[in-house]
Amino acid sequence: MAEYLLQRQQFIRAPLDDVFDFFSNAHNLEQITPGWLRFRVLTEAPIEMKLGARIRYRLHIAGVPVGWDTCITRWEPGQSFVDRQERGPYRLWIHTHSFEPMADGVLMGDSVRYALPFGPLGRFAHLLWVRGALARIFDYRFERITQLFAAR
Repeated sequence: MAEYLLQRQQFIRAPLDDVFDFFSNAHNLEQITPGWLRFRVLTEAPIEMKLGARIRYRLHIAGVPVGWDTCITRWEPGQSFVDRQERGPYRLWIHTHSFEPMADGVLMGDSVRYALPFGPLGRFAHLLWVRGALARIFDYRFERITQLFAAR
């Protein structure tokens, strides 16, 4: 199985508590996900974020609706949390969110270990489409996060 790693960092000029609270609210994902994915959180609010919390989503890939279920496998309030796909479009998806307080804000990090199904076909899809699509999704997130925290 070919594994890939996507890593991003973003400085957010806001207090740590505000930043962590924003990212630990799964319903805020809808605000920072591109519209072309038609991403929706299906789990009713409020979601109690904690170790073992399960969250259901729906998104569209190339117009096809796809369910995505995740579980919080690490929960360290104010520092980090990890969501792991239990069911969804990837063979493996482990997303680590980290938060490092700094003098004027927070350095927020995303580290995603992922793999695709379908062996060689999945590797080809990664080169042809998935790698670029994930880059566009996280570029969009960066811009939206900048906008949302500038407006606070």
